[in-house]
Amino acid sequence: MNGAVLVALAAAIGNMLQGWDNATIAGAVLYIKKEFKLESAPTIEGLIVAMSLIGATCITTCSGGISDWLGRRPMLIISSVLYFLSGLVMVWSPNVYILLLARLLDGFGIGLAVTLVPVYISETAPPEIRGLLNTLPQFTGSIGMFLSYCMVFGMSLSELPSWRLMLGVLSIPSLAYFGLTVFYLPESPRWLVSKGRMNEAKAVLQRLRGREDVAGEMALLVEGLGVGGETSIEEYIIGPANDGIEDEDISADKDRIKLYGPEAGQSWVARPVTGHGSSIGLASRHGSVVSQSAQRLVDPLVTLFGSIHEKAPEQGSTLFPHFGSMFSVGGNQARHEEWDEEGGATMEGEDYAADGPGNESDDNLHSPLISRQATSMDKDIVPNAHGSLSSLRHGSLMQSTTGEPVGSMGIGGGWQLAWKWTEKETPDGKKEGEFKRIYLHQETVPESRRGSVISLPGGDVPADTEYVQAAALVSQSALYSSELVKQHPVGPAMVHPAETAKGPSWTDIFEPGVKHALFVGIGIQILQQFSGINGVLYYTPQILEQAGVGVLLSNLGLSSSSASLLISGITTLLMLPSIAVAMRLMDIAGRRSLLLNTLPVLIISLVVLVVASVVKMGSVVHASISTVSVVLYFCFFVMGFGPIPNILCAEIFPTRVRGICIAICALTFWICDIIVTYSLPLLLKSVGLAGVFGMYAVVCVISWVFVFLKVPETKGMPLEVITEFFAVGAKQIAATKDN
Repeated sequence: MNGAVLVALAAAIGNMLQGWDNATIAGAVLYIKKEFKLESAPTIEGLIVAMSLIGATCITTCSGGISDWLGRRPMLIISSVLYFLSGLVMVWSPNVYILLLARLLDGFGIGLAVTLVPVYISETAPPEIRGLLNTLPQFTGSIGMFLSYCMVFGMSLSELPSWRLMLGVLSIPSLAYFGLTVFYLPESPRWLVSKGRMNEAKAVLQRLRGREDVAGEMALLVEGLGVGGETSIEEYIIGPANDGIEDEDISADKDRIKLYGPEAGQSWVARPVTGHGSSIGLASRHGSVVSQSAQRLVDPLVTLFGSIHEKAPEQGSTLFPHFGSMFSVGGNQARHEEWDEEGGATMEGEDYAADGPGNESDDNLHSPLISRQATSMDKDIVPNAHGSLSSLRHGSLMQSTTGEPVGSMGIGGGWQLAWKWTEKETPDGKKEGEFKRIYLHQETVPESRRGSVISLPGGDVPADTEYVQAAALVSQSALYSSELVKQHPVGPAMVHPAETAKGPSWTDIFEPGVKHALFVGIGIQILQQFSGINGVLYYTPQILEQAGVGVLLSNLGLSSSSASLLISGITTLLMLPSIAVAMRLMDIAGRRSLLLNTLPVLIISLVVLVVASVVKMGSVVHASISTVSVVLYFCFFVMGFGPIPNILCAEIFPTRVRGICIAICALTFWICDIIVTYSLPLLLKSVGLAGVFGMYAVVCVISWVFVFLKVPETKGMPLEVITEFFAVGAKQIAATKDN
């Protein structure tokens, strides 16, 4: 995973430049006011600071669609160029109007970076560490702020501090960012797949994952191209194709379903669990939230996601823990993974020999993703079992005796990808086939359901094996074509991925799952901004100056402005270990848990600030309490409410409309940011420090309630699985309302 980590770190430099700019303007505005005599013009002062936000808002309105058209990488390159140009113009800036133009260009660069870096990291990161890597932008942003505060503080000690030089230094790190985006960052593999550029996507994935075998994830990316469609949650007992399972909860043999993995020759038999019904919702297994009077207001989607995390197996277990590899997929069996960008896979029909009498086998797949050739090894080793059953141990491929990785259908986070092909007889006596994809997740297997034993002559797996119980998220395959099925009646047929690569459509955002995800994304962005963080960050020096921090450092002989800048730099430095803790916990405790546990600290710190501003006390005591409260607010904000809204918004939308939906959420973010930043100087003059922090405290209370009721836990789940769950949850909510 080193490739994914380094790529995420390089992309996050764009957020470091944003943090650098935020801190620089916070310090430089103290000197800009003096030169342009803006002490009595808070409107112009607010406009200078907010102009970058206006630029970010303007560019965000079209960034999503353009990034879906050009790609993520070109937009990050453009962002670095805009940073560089804005720094040069700010060095020049002979008057306020040129300065406003430079801040506008700077805002364009900020808007592209803040909007697209989380998307880029989410689309390149493995599910197991996606939260950690997507916290890097917050970490690098805080590093940029700290370095900038150090620079501005050093310049403030000179006799004639130059705000132009403070702002213009931005051009130097932007050149480094430009070099990284041009020469190091690859294009997002999900975007490449969405354009049908399969060879390029495969090469990028191999670089990011550090292995040759990426067939499972390639298949996942292709399946993620679909938006909407019927999705259900089912339960299966899964075992090798020849495994005889006797259990009262397992349906009769006629209901057996053949499952296929993304590797050549992988297949298993799944038997639907009938004890609770063949198609059930996970939320209903834990007791529907809607039916519980104590939690009627909680979104069923929250419980749906929570049930998956509750039923995750203990550390060390896997979906198919003891089956091992029946034979090597990598070295002994022909594999058809040759992707091309122009047409379908070049496969001849004779490559698919039917195994059953009368050519009625369901094992012959005409597909660039799933294919097999009947080999002597396949027929001799395991009668009636059609392939390799490989296991995945927490995202790492098992190793064969030669040390080469064995094929797997793992897609990360304990999830597995397979397809099922079933045939049903119509009333007129004809057979009708159905081909669907399924995302599998192991559940706890009761002891009464263990004990299936098979013998594999020539196999290297233990003689005593067991079947597993798995939840399956079942929906229509993005590659399924009913027309092709008519042409190949002996088995499922799929179109080439390039034929499914449709551009984004505004109609797709009206799908129930996408609408529900937009509600969560927009809601959490609004609440994050109105909790006041960006306004406080921009004006930290002035807020601390009003709080009297100069008293604390008066013995050092520092001016009030220099003292406030020094305190701001120290505050930012203290934020770094807090973000490091968040990076560690993001994929362990989870996004939702971090929000629910850090928001109360924000509320308490804001209430203390209000009390400190209202109650009369000594200047030293007042300054000390205010400073500690601001530090606590910043530190716990960057552990939860800082990075998580952007992380969630980059995770919960389908690939095809991710750019559009991210643009909508980012537009909301910047509009709210403008309102908060532009209004803060006016609010400080009208209601004072106590009133401002009181408003922020109320918003934080509302935020906690919103997270508790509406925000699901997405840690460790592949992006495509998350979007499927939103679709299922939205339909459950609609069904509940109808009833």
